[in-house]
Amino acid sequence: MRTYRELRQQAKEAWRAVESPSRPRIAVGVTTCSRAVGADETLEAIRQEVSRRGLEVDVAVTGCWGLCYAEPMVEVAKPNGSRILYQKVTAERVPQLVEEALASTDGICQELALATLSSQPVDGVPPLSSLDFMAVQEERYLMANCGVIEPENIDHYIARSGYEGLTKALGMSDEDVMWEISDAGLWGRGGAAFSTGRKWEFLRDAKSKPKYMIGNADEGDPGSFVNRTLMESDPHCIIEGMIIGAYATGASYGYIYIRDEYPLCVERMELALRQARERDLLGQSVLGSGFSYDMEIVRGAGSYVCGEETGLIASIEDARGMPKIRPPFPAQAGVFGKPTNVNNVETYANVPLILRRGATWYASVGTEKNKGTAIFSLSGHIRRAGVLEVPFGTPLRRLVYEAGGGPPEGRSLKAIQPGGPLGGVLHPRDVDLPLEPEPFREKGALLGSGGLVIVDDSACIVDMCLYFEWFAEDESCGRCSTCRGGTQRMVEILRRIADGGGRPSDIGLLRLLADAMRYANCAHGQAAPTAVMNTIEAFLDEYQEHIERKRCPAKVCRGLIRYEIAGKSPSLPEAAAICPTAAIVQRDAAAGESASGGARYAIDQGLCIKCDACRELAPAAVRVVDAFQRDAAGSQSI
Repeated sequence: MRTYRELRQQAKEAWRAVESPSRPRIAVGVTTCSRAVGADETLEAIRQEVSRRGLEVDVAVTGCWGLCYAEPMVEVAKPNGSRILYQKVTAERVPQLVEEALASTDGICQELALATLSSQPVDGVPPLSSLDFMAVQEERYLMANCGVIEPENIDHYIARSGYEGLTKALGMSDEDVMWEISDAGLWGRGGAAFSTGRKWEFLRDAKSKPKYMIGNADEGDPGSFVNRTLMESDPHCIIEGMIIGAYATGASYGYIYIRDEYPLCVERMELALRQARERDLLGQSVLGSGFSYDMEIVRGAGSYVCGEETGLIASIEDARGMPKIRPPFPAQAGVFGKPTNVNNVETYANVPLILRRGATWYASVGTEKNKGTAIFSLSGHIRRAGVLEVPFGTPLRRLVYEAGGGPPEGRSLKAIQPGGPLGGVLHPRDVDLPLEPEPFREKGALLGSGGLVIVDDSACIVDMCLYFEWFAEDESCGRCSTCRGGTQRMVEILRRIADGGGRPSDIGLLRLLADAMRYANCAHGQAAPTAVMNTIEAFLDEYQEHIERKRCPAKVCRGLIRYEIAGKSPSLPEAAAICPTAAIVQRDAAAGESASGGARYAIDQGLCIKCDACRELAPAAVRVVDAFQRDAAGSQSI
């Protein structure tokens, strides 16, 4: 059995080829987000181009830097020390990249260059740290390896101090490890913000055996992809954290529960587990310590409520994923009725850092109440979507406007949706809130697990809440009639408002339902009305517009708008051709009018389903107007 020192020495030799390559190395970031814009095709095109040219170049696969807006991203490293990141490298642009970036020792493809990994500009290419998206991040701890290492190579992780925290933990008593985690002030990143040390203590004190550790990666919140980024880019940090947790609590087996919509996460995590076993980091007598622990991957079946720990446990047991009434809590009776600890995988990823650098160091980052950093995903109506890590207490404004660049040009911030569909909605005036749980709770919202969805003024609050409530209804396990019936009634009322049938009493009914749903069996039903209640307080005028004036200010709610032909466009024939209900009809052209662009068109309101396809094709000719109201100037439109 090899010692950690021997593993580290072997890993450093493998890492040396990355830090100081003897020949050019091209690394393509391949993750779910980059695959969506063609990273697999880019990787294959690079391999073919390198082979066709007969170049001596190494081609590797890395994880995600977090700059999703710049994908597909490619790093080109050269023996002279040059390391350049290139953005939006589609398969079609690969020949240009290879020709210009590898043509000479100092060649750079200026058109695609995003940043250099050096501290100083290189031929006009700015340092990565100077980019607005990166400048907000004072220092990356959890994401230090993301985009840097090859996630499928355990040696890269070990070479960068991976499993050093585990080695230190194995030299301590389980109680000392527990105290280290408690002193650091680490709390769960899954949304509940409960003390990790305290939670582990419950499991450690449980008398029954065996004990289990569970990593919750059932990241079901729309707009949240923090856990996915970690698993796809640095899987071993999660595994190491779970092994340390098992040692501290006396657990002998573990599960990582990954939503089935994350196939690449499953693939890389399973490979990482195999690699850890091969190096005696998992299994019998971890690193010769006498402590034995192993774990496996469990794929979720798509149920949102399995993000709740008791629902997740039921799914692992091959039962229907339904939350259970507590007590007993999982620490007393969890998976298979045995003591169990459940933490979000980001929580576990913090543990190796604490053991490696100490609780005092960890507690020096963040705020007095909330120590350390957290990872957030930015998406929605924003110029730069991505994933970033900042200390707790960082103003929300810095993420939205500095890192994300704010809403698209010509639009203004309307709302921020944190923590998933159950996390509530924030008004633009709340954009200066510090990123900590307490200020968010004061606003009736949740910081949640890190998802931040930015909403601009093109969105409708009623329509957005209708989607959230429909999601909550659709994902309800159905066991609790308070949740099942409450979400159904809320959806019916919101849908009626959006269709033009809103009543003055509807606001009171929504509040009454929300008050009753506080008594649902689990957090799903209890939190389901949060977004509706937030928006009734912050956007009451918009609800009143829908209910009293039968008008959707954003022109989104289909029951309150209609489409009209208001001009001429050469694209109108194409728009008519793609209309799924043939609602765009052509009238006889007047004398002298051309059939292509001058023929008169109209929209049959009885056939129109308001899919918006015609306006996307012919925006100059098609307008959206209020269905029930006209002003002195005629129909209002957008």
